[in-house]
Amino acid sequence: MKPIFIVLLFCLGILYNSCNKESTDAANKQQGAGGSTAKFTIAGNYLYVVDHTSLKAFDITDQAHPILKTKTELGLNIETIFPYKDKLFIGSSSSMYIYSLTDPSKPSRLAKADYTIRMSCDPVVARDSVAYATLRAASVCGGTASALVVYNIKNVSAPALMSTHSLFTPFGLGTKDSALYVCEAQSGLRVYNIRNAYNPEFRTTINGHTFYDVIPYGDILICQVSDGFAMYDISNSLNPVYLSKVLN
Repeated sequence: MKPIFIVLLFCLGILYNSCNKESTDAANKQQGAGGSTAKFTIAGNYLYVVDHTSLKAFDITDQAHPILKTKTELGLNIETIFPYKDKLFIGSSSSMYIYSLTDPSKPSRLAKADYTIRMSCDPVVARDSVAYATLRAASVCGGTASALVVYNIKNVSAPALMSTHSLFTPFGLGTKDSALYVCEAQSGLRVYNIRNAYNPEFRTTINGHTFYDVIPYGDILICQVSDGFAMYDISNSLNPVYLSKVLN
């Protein structure tokens, strides 16, 4: 992840935190905005960080002095982490893990869904009763096919694969309202209509940049691109409109 994007994620998290300190829901009170390819996220008073094999939970009640509370071994080739409500969705090269934050200091595993497409780079996002993941075949990941996969997570302990959609070189993804955004590097940013949540319908491709990850943040889509980040107006979620770009 590029340094400028990490700084952006951190700043957005602080901004979100400052606006939500009166919330009574500990799992959502201070949840920062992050991209789907992130290796860290904030939920409540905790910072969660994944490395190649494990998940670490830090108490950041005193933000100047974070305290490591637990380290949980997950498996091999852990790549990404995404928070949704009181859960963490963690992507590895071959599986999606779902962890509960009922005890935020000690996340507990609810489910593991293995992909039929093995050894693919894997960002994942979730909302309501659906989880979306992109699987990318590449030499660094060892995969042989690239796809968008959609899971029904109504029964969070037993995710069910609902549909698979072929892609070229997918990276990060994000959702807002009835839109799903999928980064495809030099092939552009694909926009899907997800009114039918389990069977996304391709809408259009945004070109002009090499897209790696996205953060839908209110009516703004912040895109990590090859030379910085680009902003799009998504007040009409299915019709992103270019606003500006900041170079590295």
